Amino acid sequence: MKAVAARDGKAAVIEVDAPELKEGHVLIRTEFSGISPGTEMGIIKNSAGKSVMIGYSAVGRIEQLGEGVTEYEIGERVACYGSPFVQHAEILAVPTNLIASVSEHVSPQEAAFTGLGAIAIHALRIADLRFGESVLVVGLGILGNLVAQIASAAAYRTVGLDLSSERVELLKQQGLSQVFERTEDLEEQLDVLTDGHGFDSIILCAGGSGEELINSSFEWLRDRGSVVIVGNLTMEFSRAAMFKKEARVLISRAGGAGRYDNQYERENRDYPVGYVRWTEGRNVGEYVRLLSEKRISVQPLITDQFELDQAHHAYEKYESDSKILASLIKY
Repeated sequence: MKAVAARDGKAAVIEVDAPELKEGHVLIRTEFSGISPGTEMGIIKNSAGKSVMIGYSAVGRIEQLGEGVTEYEIGERVACYGSPFVQHAEILAVPTNLIASVSEHVSPQEAAFTGLGAIAIHALRIADLRFGESVLVVGLGILGNLVAQIASAAAYRTVGLDLSSERVELLKQQGLSQVFERTEDLEEQLDVLTDGHGFDSIILCAGGSGEELINSSFEWLRDRGSVVIVGNLTMEFSRAAMFKKEARVLISRAGGAGRYDNQYERENRDYPVGYVRWTEGRNVGEYVRLLSEKRISVQPLITDQFELDQAHHAYEKYESDSKILASLIKY
């Protein structure tokens, strides 16, 4: 079968063996997979002298059920998340812990970004917000946009910040009114936006050098608030600024509980809901529910769609065009 790999600093379409179907897993014929530009471009840049399969978010139809799988049917459309089970590949073998049913009225193109949706949801869970609290989302690429949309759907007082006027305008078009391009404008409105307290949590979806941004976040934060790092930021910051607010600096890792746990993923052993309420798989289901209920929308973010044989062009475009938000591979 065909799949996309990072090879010697480039993306390439290669031939690989189809995956083996194991107990508790399902075999999925991929319809669409969503590109995660931050993660995948990083893997490509570091692929000199090796070949690494890429991708972790897709949608498709079940072709075969593994032993013990009774809750799904052949032909059913499902969203799925998590490498090495989910990749940019024609056929996927995925544990049922990492899939969720997708109703026919839900766009499969939007469902293909379920991995990023789960990551966005998990970031908000790490922030641990309560009804009526405020959150600032910094960096409004596809991940930050999703975090902001989901936060707003959850009725948090949601504010966005990005240096790109296009990204700011897009989020405004999606129904969020308090979105800023300039930090000066945000700071001018800070007391009004937060009742004079500062934000309860600030979620950083930007990348690169983090020192200036994290230190500014401490200034925008309420006393004992939290800063959640989602993007690939460096972690230098001022201890004095952190101490002044007794701020918490947290890392949000992937899509939720169960990630990188072989027993949960490979062996398909779910955690009891009474002990672990939200797993990566349950977050996948929540993302699909938000799409189904039209509480969020990904369609306005999708700028490009590439046939599998032309997938390498998607990554070439990310290198040259900073305005791309979301790209799909079609199978």
